[in-house]
Amino acid sequence: MDILHNIFLLLHFIGFAALFGGAFVQLKGAKKINAAMWHGALTMLISGLLLVTSLELFTDGTVNHMKVGLKLLVLIAIFVLVLMNRKKERVADGAFWGIFGLTLLNAAIAVFW
Repeated sequence: MDILHNIFLLLHFIGFAALFGGAFVQLKGAKKINAAMWHGALTMLISGLLLVTSLELFTDGTVNHMKVGLKLLVLIAIFVLVLMNRKKERVADGAFWGIFGLTLLNAAIAVFW
């Protein structure tokens, strides 16, 4: 089951890279939700849920539920912001920087906790 865990983890990293990269390339100029950001957020959400589910089902159950819950809460906030703004021609600066900052926060929680 380690291979399944590693596949979900890789997909989660790919989702982060797409979301962060899609936002990063727009730091100058007009900001909008591009396809990379939408698909990255969706990939992170689905692969994160699958990752935690596989850990719960196939390991001894040593999952840090506080960390997972906080990361899920941050990711839901990111997903809602992306979903609400993905059809707009231009995203408000606050929403864009919220997505960008929350994405970095989610990565920081994963690395430092």
